[in-house]
Amino acid sequence: MKIDAVVLQWIYGTLSDDLLVRVLDSESTAFEAWNRVQGIFLNNKGARAAALEHEFTNLSLKAMSSLEAYCQCLKELADQLADVDSLVSEQRRVLQLVRGLPPEHDTVASFLNQSLPSWENACSMLQLEM
Repeated sequence: MKIDAVVLQWIYGTLSDDLLVRVLDSESTAFEAWNRVQGIFLNNKGARAAALEHEFTNLSLKAMSSLEAYCQCLKELADQLADVDSLVSEQRRVLQLVRGLPPEHDTVASFLNQSLPSWENACSMLQLEM
């Protein structure tokens, strides 16, 4: 009972106020609270995946402050898509990286499209180009 109460308090303590209101129940066990939290997030999975996919597909270097920020944002979006069961392959990540480059990077973009290196190598090659 003590362990359950500690875990329940941890769950409640990590939720935003909006979610806490939806999950809070005075008679709840930690397991029941966790299942309610899980249900809330799983109900939004499709909509979240669609929004992330749109953001991933439309991201470009010109919208970012630097190449590093662009690469990091693409990686984070791919990771978030994986979290909602919409895996992004490394090849697709590299292709999207290239797609979002401005025309002045056409030479390196063409090479990356042809060779499809690993994600890390593609980012390094772009860094060297700039």
